Amino acid sequence: MAVFMRLGLSASDDFTYNGFKGVNLSMDGLAGITSDGLLMLTNATSHAMSHALFPSPLRFKKSQTDNVLSFSTTFVFAIIPEYQKLGSGGFTFVLSPSKDLTKASTDYLLGIVNMTSNGNASNHILAVEFDTWDSPQAYDINNNHVGIDINSIISNYSTPAGFTSDDDGKFQNLTLLSGKPMQVWIEYNGTNMQFNVTLAPLWKPKPKIALLSPTINLSSIVLDHMYVGFSASVGTLHSNHYILGWSFTMDGQAPELNLSSLPPLPQDLTSSEKKRKNLLPWLPLTLLIVPLTIAGAILMLARRKKVSELHDDWELEFESNRFPYEQLYKATRGFKEKYLLGIGGFGRVYRGVLPASKVEVAVKRVSHESKQGVREFVAEIVSLGKLRHRNLVQLLGYCRCKGELLLVYEYMPNGSLDKYLFSETEQSLDWSLRFQIIKGVASGLQYLHEGWDQVVIHRDIKASNVLLDGDMNGRLGDFGLARLYDHGAPPRTTSVVGTPGFLAPELARTCKVTTSSDVFAFGAFLLEVACGRRAIETNKQGLEQVLVEWVFANWKMGTTHETKDPRLGQDYVSEELDLVLKLGLFCSHPSPSARPSMRQITQFLNRDVPLPEMLPCQCHGGDIDSYMKQNDGIEAY
Repeated sequence: MAVFMRLGLSASDDFTYNGFKGVNLSMDGLAGITSDGLLMLTNATSHAMSHALFPSPLRFKKSQTDNVLSFSTTFVFAIIPEYQKLGSGGFTFVLSPSKDLTKASTDYLLGIVNMTSNGNASNHILAVEFDTWDSPQAYDINNNHVGIDINSIISNYSTPAGFTSDDDGKFQNLTLLSGKPMQVWIEYNGTNMQFNVTLAPLWKPKPKIALLSPTINLSSIVLDHMYVGFSASVGTLHSNHYILGWSFTMDGQAPELNLSSLPPLPQDLTSSEKKRKNLLPWLPLTLLIVPLTIAGAILMLARRKKVSELHDDWELEFESNRFPYEQLYKATRGFKEKYLLGIGGFGRVYRGVLPASKVEVAVKRVSHESKQGVREFVAEIVSLGKLRHRNLVQLLGYCRCKGELLLVYEYMPNGSLDKYLFSETEQSLDWSLRFQIIKGVASGLQYLHEGWDQVVIHRDIKASNVLLDGDMNGRLGDFGLARLYDHGAPPRTTSVVGTPGFLAPELARTCKVTTSSDVFAFGAFLLEVACGRRAIETNKQGLEQVLVEWVFANWKMGTTHETKDPRLGQDYVSEELDLVLKLGLFCSHPSPSARPSMRQITQFLNRDVPLPEMLPCQCHGGDIDSYMKQNDGIEAY
């Protein structure tokens, strides 16, 4: 390790690691140092995370009132995915006020925040993400991007991975999942507040033009002392994230790495590609010599391996709900990318046509590695398949194959509602259709809560999970997170999952999902539809704006109608719009006991019962107030 001293800074504020043998880092999760000296952030483990931080906090301000000091870092990384071109998560260079980030979450949350802390100004998290997952929840631009994140996994600035060539000035794309080492330079100028992120292939000189170069005042984000290092997470598919070398300095230029002395990447992960390339020149001759029957046998074995299924004795009782893997493989043409309908935090959805019946289906591939609990999960899936309601997407069955669950749904030809609300390329929906969709989803949700043999908690109600059938009726879908309870039984403690902006505040304390937490999410959904805005968006000042807070602030000022989707124009029913906006706030009440039930909500929407008058009072962190004069009597409806 090389150490460089500067006036007013400690010796530990500068360091250089050309490999990590013998280096003392604060590590947790999957992080570790290999025998060759690689810093390994993740391995062949799914739904996991890691952190590797310099063990002592560094001083980023000379006093609390000062601006953040200049700093600079460079490192070399490589990402080797489980499957070529299929990412799942990513890693970040992170500044954190604490070296304990174990309360963060896996998958698309990158190991820096969790569902409830995402977006909180109290996080004081600054991260540069190298993301290989196109997460709708994070509003990612694609599955191969670099972003600057402030207190949230929703990037304040992001751009596709690549660099601008010094030779011809043209932008050249880089594939983060290529398995090839790349070098990163991150520099912050404390004087002009310019934040530069530059990326290039290994051995290529640092490009003159930075990949990202925004002006950011970090004074309110970065504290006097912060920890620096790396975080990483993976989801359904795993990837190996490696850091080969790293240098950092305060108030100066990070020392150059000795690239020739960096440790090599593992041979067992990279040699297969080399062997494939070495084999190519001999392949035509081999095919001439080896009988075609051998090639056919190899293909047959590979195909059988692809379609191998898992069968346990207990599954006999669910046999009628099970689809053969080969049938789903044929239906989706081998899960080809051209049949991909969408990607979510819990799997990919493909369009397919069942070979025999010619019925169109949507097939969702979900990882389910856990041996314990898989029987209960399948039992719940089969139970959900018995649900019958015109405003629910029908779950037709399942298949289990090599650590994967495939859920088969009826196909919705008009796709998800969110693309009509948020996409500038799609035709906007008129108000009458939006109101019809709202009432339909409310009816379906009431059936889940009250109209079936068990109580079904959906846990992920939002516009992207509302699908539109051929007649543009709204159907609530994606029951991958749903939980079932007996009527009258107390809710069980479970992991907090869902989408930021839709999570009821009590979940952070109790970890118990209830019909009331579903109602909170439904309130955010109502505001999405009425306002044409996402539950969390970045405003013109570059700050995150929570939709319910914005609508409530306008309601207090008497400007609620200014929050409506401008694409509606003047063609809407004012009383209905007013009802939906106020009902959205009512459902988003911070107190679970004050929220209406889905039965009451359908009564309000159908005008069977008038919505209680709202009265502002301080009760939600000083920001979101709550409002019902008649809360005590509302259970009587």
